[in-house]
Amino acid sequence: MARYYPFSAIVGQEDMKMAILVAALDPSIGGVLVMGDRGTGKSTAVRGLAALLPSMTVVKHCPYGCDPLAPAGTCAVCDSLRLQLKANGKFKTESRFVPVIDLPLGATEDRVVGALDIEKALTQGEKAFEPGLLARANRGFLYIDEVNLLDDHLVDLLIDVAASGQNIVEREGLSVRHPARFVLVGSGNPEEGELRPQLLDRFGLAVEVKTPSDIAGRVEIMKRRDAYERNPEQFLELWEPEEKKVRAKMTAARKKLANVQVDDSLLEDATKLCSQLGTDGLRGELTLLRAARAAAALDGKSKVTRLHLKQIAVPALQHRLRRNPLDESSSATRVERALAELFN
Repeated sequence: MARYYPFSAIVGQEDMKMAILVAALDPSIGGVLVMGDRGTGKSTAVRGLAALLPSMTVVKHCPYGCDPLAPAGTCAVCDSLRLQLKANGKFKTESRFVPVIDLPLGATEDRVVGALDIEKALTQGEKAFEPGLLARANRGFLYIDEVNLLDDHLVDLLIDVAASGQNIVEREGLSVRHPARFVLVGSGNPEEGELRPQLLDRFGLAVEVKTPSDIAGRVEIMKRRDAYERNPEQFLELWEPEEKKVRAKMTAARKKLANVQVDDSLLEDATKLCSQLGTDGLRGELTLLRAARAAAALDGKSKVTRLHLKQIAVPALQHRLRRNPLDESSSATRVERALAELFN
């Protein structure tokens, strides 16, 4: 696996790092969108996440990395293998790194969804499917840099797949359906254009990052980045103990997550907050609940507190607010103001 700049070596940007870890811990949250100035570590943080994730167990020879413990085959390959197994037989398995797949802005639709395998068609006369980026991202992360510049036809495609968890390809006489459940991670600069509301709604969390203003922090960023570029291996070795701490934290949180308790009073707090902010539907409350539970697990707690709710409220809700022509405050400010009015 390629090694990038260490996640734990990023200076500041605590909200961004917290949101990424929370989204990685509980995929049902729906991913994370990071928008802000150029050169603030957005891509660095996402790519550094790959080194923090434990390996996953997959069905051997499955091109989509299906879970062997799934109650039924989730792709044609696994269905075929299941038929070959005797009663109570088990799949052969192997370990793979959790995929973190880049979706380039210039990617064609065939590269994203998959297409006819031309080599097999020409050499063997066989119609075979060549999996695309969505297949590779199954059970992992799909990262789109400059997501606000993505072509509309790819946006429509991602919305459909993100909603269904399946990729359906029908072309050149092929009809293929395979699982495509991934955590969507996007980054971009808001000055270059806004995100379509339909895609924005698919992100569970949204974070705004800004260029650090304190001199000491900016100097430290320069020193660390320069050290990494001059001797990457030495820098990675230096930060490996910190990386191990984050990995251990994630592993412990994953074990604890299912047993974290949420009192009805916290559910009422989440509902009051969303009601006061006027968020559409109930997706805001559900995301807030899941994200607060994941934040509590990362904090090593067995019960969600109001502190966890307040900690995650801005990234969970700020992109779900309607614009108010009579209020020029930012979405984050409006959420913070509602928190202060309700809970202080």
